[in-house]
Amino acid sequence: MVRVLLRLEGLTVCALAIYWYAVGGGSWLWFAVFFLAPDLSMLGYLAGSRIGSVMYNLVHSYLAPAALLGGAWGFQMPVLLLAGCVLAAHIGVDRLLGLGLKYPTGFKNTHLQRV
Repeated sequence: MVRVLLRLEGLTVCALAIYWYAVGGGSWLWFAVFFLAPDLSMLGYLAGSRIGSVMYNLVHSYLAPAALLGGAWGFQMPVLLLAGCVLAAHIGVDRLLGLGLKYPTGFKNTHLQRV
């Protein structure tokens, strides 16, 4: 039941992020272009599992979109709202698929399951 709840949580975050992206008037072309950009953080694994997991987790934690959304609100920068929504949608899809934050023991060891 916990896995189902976590996946539904990811679906909810993704749906809300897409909704707020649409409300913010973002370009769907740019959404598509930047949707997979957070996965570039996996390049950190070229420097080893510890650095890779830190880089991946910095980008794939809900703290990153929260910081972007807070910056959008605090600095009145709509582009940060759009970026935060794209990142939140990406993380939501990852969680929906069962992908989680990484442990430094290896890329396949996540907080949700072993992939």
